[in-house]
Amino acid sequence: MVVISYGALRTYMEKHPDSEEALNNWYRISQKADWSHFHELKDFFNSVDAIGNDLYVINIRGNKYRLIVRIIFRVRTIFIKFVGSHAEYDRIDISTL
Repeated sequence: MVVISYGALRTYMEKHPDSEEALNNWYRISQKADWSHFHELKDFFNSVDAIGNDLYVINIRGNKYRLIVRIIFRVRTIFIKFVGSHAEYDRIDISTL
């Protein structure tokens, strides 16, 4: 899969170093993956939930962090839409992503 954009992860990891290992692990797995639908994604990340409009929420580091991505399976592309703590996630309006 093509992941756009690692810069969002890097910026977050600079401010929250304890997230670095888990986010980089997610990134490495996702880059090597070739998922064609949600169920294949769920096989890799059991804690992923579909929230509509091709958006998926992935729990990172035991649910300390949340990652929202838009995945367009037919073109093998993942767009990072949000990375943040569980508390930050609770404050966002998902409809604006």
